[in-house]
Amino acid sequence: MAGEWEEVSVAELQASGALLVEDGNHGENRPRPNEFSTEGIQFIRAADMDSGRVLFERAQRINEIARQRVRKGIGAGGDVLLSHKGTVGKVAYVPLTAPPFVCSPQTTFWRVKDPTQLDRRYIYFYLLSRAFREQLDSRKGETDMADYVSLTTQRTLKVTVPPLAEQKAIASVLGALDDKIELNRRTNATLEAMARALFQSWFVDFDPVRAKLDGRQPAGMDAATAGLFPASFYETKVGHIPVGWQLGRLADLCNLKRGHDLPTSSRTAGPIPVISSSGISGTHSETNVRGPGVVTGRYGTIGKVFYVEADYWPLNTTLYVEDFKANPPRFIFHALGQVDFANYTDKAAVPGVNRNHLHEEPTVLPTMEARQAFAHAVAPLWLQHAANDRLSHTLATLRDTLLPKLLSGELRVGEAREALSA
Repeated sequence: MAGEWEEVSVAELQASGALLVEDGNHGENRPRPNEFSTEGIQFIRAADMDSGRVLFERAQRINEIARQRVRKGIGAGGDVLLSHKGTVGKVAYVPLTAPPFVCSPQTTFWRVKDPTQLDRRYIYFYLLSRAFREQLDSRKGETDMADYVSLTTQRTLKVTVPPLAEQKAIASVLGALDDKIELNRRTNATLEAMARALFQSWFVDFDPVRAKLDGRQPAGMDAATAGLFPASFYETKVGHIPVGWQLGRLADLCNLKRGHDLPTSSRTAGPIPVISSSGISGTHSETNVRGPGVVTGRYGTIGKVFYVEADYWPLNTTLYVEDFKANPPRFIFHALGQVDFANYTDKAAVPGVNRNHLHEEPTVLPTMEARQAFAHAVAPLWLQHAANDRLSHTLATLRDTLLPKLLSGELRVGEAREALSA
């Protein structure tokens, strides 16, 4: 078994034609600031990789001028991506149906060139393994700059290569768990969309008010809830809003506060999520904000809004809701999701927002009873969302437990399948 499995360097795998490892363009071929666009092909950075996936929908794009100058790092479906500079060690699998993209200088693709020697899903799981992580960690501090594992260094790294049939079997077992996690993620995305659609209907499009104005019963709403909505509008500087509701500022709903410094070197192992402008970026043993909480980006990644169920630590790249002003946290979460942050983002190379400017966002203020009714209506959706998250965490823990055992040969594939079916 494992004792008979080869350990082969990346350079040897490349020489045999089994693998190609390549990073994005540096120097003069790198996209220039004015070549980023709302159209074009995606430019994938470490921030666009999360939980084994590439977040194409939020990646920046480069125009055709930049694309024509790119000479390497042109990605393809089936690639495995690795972040190797600054944030070292993020890994993502690119689906075969992925749109065209290029890697940034901080990301590398690992591409299986000969499927008779290597299985691409096996390579993905190997890059997630403790054995590979230890190699990265031992090499990432070799420069005086930020953590960095150069392409030259990556080619010296070792890959454990079982027979192809064993690679496929290992990938099949671990992939089945990943598939269940992905199904839960998609289900949760649907649940989130349903909750957003309800907020949009009630508090942006005012569908219940329009229905009553037309003499109709609001769709999907009991009489008590319908009674919380008026049957007419009045004019304001932002347009018509329901009678009895007010036009105010975001500051009338909540107070935002800047997050707190917590360098990676100061963190200790613990269960408290550390929230950056792009989401959870690690854990810590201490909290400085009680949950539930709502967090958004202040610097770096702008426009994402996160709901945190338990106690947490918001980093200084974020703004968090310090005072909900008696509002249901879920209402505030969805209200912030309606803000067009682009109106408040400066034009610096790394975008940022000022909380004082956000506080001035014109905001419709429904009655407190309507806000509470909304929170009650979406509660079942978010309860199911939380249950799916817990199941995915259990599946991920199981996958991470099986991964080193399967890759070392300590656990045979058949035994793993029996354990999963028990």
